[in-house]
Amino acid sequence: MPRPKYCRRVGCVPDRNYFKPRGIPASLLEEVVLTLDEFEAIRLADFEGLYQEKGAGKMNISRQTFGRIIETAHKKIADVLINGKALKIEGGEVSIEEMRRLRCPRCNKVYDSAPASEGASVCPNCRRQ
Repeated sequence: MPRPKYCRRVGCVPDRNYFKPRGIPASLLEEVVLTLDEFEAIRLADFEGLYQEKGAGKMNISRQTFGRIIETAHKKIADVLINGKALKIEGGEVSIEEMRRLRCPRCNKVYDSAPASEGASVCPNCRRQ
């Protein structure tokens, strides 16, 4: 019997959660569901450019689990693109931790910071507060 899934931490919920090919009615399309933890893993690894270990830390999971989540997410997205299916983003055992966008006054880089770290947040680029 497999171990129960732990609640995974995600930084945000997308405001657009449904994508489909243009010109085909949604009723004629097969849907693929991308869970919120898969979406977050894609955001961290592919959009933010984080290595798996850093992304796993942000989601509060192991690096191996992060790698498995990324792999299934990539397969689902490839299926959507290659086979012309609709993509719906929803569900999963997650806890939502809204992030704040900050700009470092020293290097001018924009980065995310959790609200829990209200005081001194450290810029990931120049390592300054």
